[in-house]
Amino acid sequence: MLRSALLACALAVAAPFALAQGTIKIAIVGPMAFVQGENHWAGAEMARDNINRAGGINVGGKKMQIELIRADTNEMQSVPDATNAVERVITRDKADFLIGGFRSEAVLAMQEVAMDYKKIFLGAGAAHSKLGINVEQNHERYKYWFRVTPVKDVDLVRTTFAVLATVAGQIRKDLGKPAPKVAILAEKAVWVEGIVAASKKNLPAMKMEVVGVWQPSAVATDVTAELSAIERAGADIVFTLLSGPVGIVVGRQMGERNMKSIAFGINVEAQKDAFWQAAAGKANYVSTLDTYAHVQMTPKTIDFVKAFESRFGKSPTYNAGSHDAIYLLKEAIEKAGTTDADKLVAVLEKISYVGAAGVIEFDKRHDPLWGPGKSTGIAVQWQDGKKVPFWPPQVPGMKQFKMPAH
Repeated sequence: MLRSALLACALAVAAPFALAQGTIKIAIVGPMAFVQGENHWAGAEMARDNINRAGGINVGGKKMQIELIRADTNEMQSVPDATNAVERVITRDKADFLIGGFRSEAVLAMQEVAMDYKKIFLGAGAAHSKLGINVEQNHERYKYWFRVTPVKDVDLVRTTFAVLATVAGQIRKDLGKPAPKVAILAEKAVWVEGIVAASKKNLPAMKMEVVGVWQPSAVATDVTAELSAIERAGADIVFTLLSGPVGIVVGRQMGERNMKSIAFGINVEAQKDAFWQAAAGKANYVSTLDTYAHVQMTPKTIDFVKAFESRFGKSPTYNAGSHDAIYLLKEAIEKAGTTDADKLVAVLEKISYVGAAGVIEFDKRHDPLWGPGKSTGIAVQWQDGKKVPFWPPQVPGMKQFKMPAH
């Protein structure tokens, strides 16, 4: 009964309240004690400050300022905390829009609350396909959800395989090996299962030989046994699927062993500026998918990265896509001339927005369209203490991928 009463009250007063104050209230929802939430908030702050300094958002001829609401979802530890945070920013703080989310299990639950209140929720962290499948299967209920970043999990796999093909091509060229050997090194976690299965199926068709799968704990502090077995298997590529601190251990111990195989895949720790120091300077040649670098993915990328680094003293993670999400929302509101959610849905479904990470256009699941010239992400390699971008090769500013000395 209480939830029903709150819902009815919120639907009746939330939008008029915000508009009466002359502000558009955007709740930034994320795990604020973690780097993902920090970047949600940082990207949003940059967008808010720039837009407000320029006069705000033009809503049907009236300029309105952006007001951010910081909502710690604690979603890494608790799904109920996450849903409570979303309910609170809507009913108590009168948020007009929601941006953020990271852990897929929590975001699926947060999505339900946002849809109950018919609030546009722009995702900036969770990759699970189910979020978009919900839109396709029940558009009327879930149409207010749009994923800005990252691309969905299936498309992350497509990106990973595309880069893997590039790395394999270099091995064929440099080492004269027609069928490079690949060792899959994936932490023990649910998110890797589909990628491991797809790898075992697809890599042989890409003229690569899978020599085995090794799965240490995401928090393992020693992977000597796994790396020894990978060396014995003669692997040319160590295909990493690592989101936990084991990614640092893998990079450091591969360097200590002077391994000739090249590490590439997803290594979340290797995306961070502090990775080189954490790996004791021994993680040369480690490569990973990433989102931002000093390369011209779009005309906005380099300026955004420089401004972020200048303000916060570190590089942005993909969760700083909250910045693109706010600008995307601004463009939609100005095109629609209103903050009405239903009218904005129609505009967002047809929008083409050039952001800092790529060109954002949505498919029928409200997922970003994947592909060159749209949203793909990038690949980077650590070379002598610097994170060097090397893929997609056609993008201006990309550098040469390097192989360990043989």
